[in-house]
Amino acid sequence: MNRYIKIAIYYAIIGLASGVFYREFTKFNGVEGGTSLAFIHVHTLILGMMFFLILALFEDKFQMSTFKGFKIFNIFYNVGLMTTIVMFLVRGITQVLESNVSSSLNKAFSGIAGLGHISLTIGLITMLLILNKASKDFKYQTQKI
Repeated sequence: MNRYIKIAIYYAIIGLASGVFYREFTKFNGVEGGTSLAFIHVHTLILGMMFFLILALFEDKFQMSTFKGFKIFNIFYNVGLMTTIVMFLVRGITQVLESNVSSSLNKAFSGIAGLGHISLTIGLITMLLILNKASKDFKYQTQKI
């Protein structure tokens, strides 16, 4: 459980720092309106901090980290979330600086962000399957008592 809380703290720090960076970087460059930088704050706080805080509660009850597939979840989810966050950062900085990005580089940004979302999805589905199995095992154990 403590591991999830530590991960949640790391994502909270990244989420809060990204919010400050978004606000100050756009203000410094005189940009008004939304950029991809705005999405980092929300994605990190919800998919990072809140998700792992909720997972800590489930871990306390179901001990999901002992299930097969847990390492797959952990790797795919965290790599996917960090890839997505980094690509929001890259895309947002190019938007704020009004950089002329070639068509191929623009497609590469989208492709990498897509891979991040796919990885995140694989991690999320894996965790849902683990939760489903854990809840069935828990129900079976409580019925035996």
